[in-house]
Amino acid sequence: MTTSSKAWLKPALAAVVLAGVGFFAYTSLNSAPKAPEVTFTGIKGERIAPADLRGKVVMVNFWATSCTTCVAEMPEMIDTYNKFKGKGLEFVAVAMKYDPPNYVVNFTETRQLPFKVALDVTGEAAKAYGDVTMTPTTFVIGKDGKILKRYVGKPEFAALHKLLDEALKG
Repeated sequence: MTTSSKAWLKPALAAVVLAGVGFFAYTSLNSAPKAPEVTFTGIKGERIAPADLRGKVVMVNFWATSCTTCVAEMPEMIDTYNKFKGKGLEFVAVAMKYDPPNYVVNFTETRQLPFKVALDVTGEAAKAYGDVTMTPTTFVIGKDGKILKRYVGKPEFAALHKLLDEALKG
């Protein structure tokens, strides 16, 4: 093959790569993963079933009383919940498997956490959400049950509030 007969190769290859990137971006945006069907156990033994959360915007926050970032972000999580609960936000704070239940109950009561608090004593919830090991890890789930955003570490709260505003409108 001569150099001139290969001239079409670069533009054709670029078009194929560009089409692949476009397809990947389209499918990534349109195939957000569904949140796992997990039934949480609240600190008083109550069940928080997927059916209780269906059709709502939900924040699921994996945290631990021994996690300094988790403890530091909790006042902003409380403010976020209080700001959006009237618009339909549900919030489940899921204590990690290694967190002693009595510590979680004490923290919940002394800080007067206004949202649902669950214990993941077996680690099954963290595993179902993609093997969560880093705390805090927070998921925002849309009304359709798809994960809109995953935050590892403390979220940027202004951006989180904007996302919640948009999700709660839809």
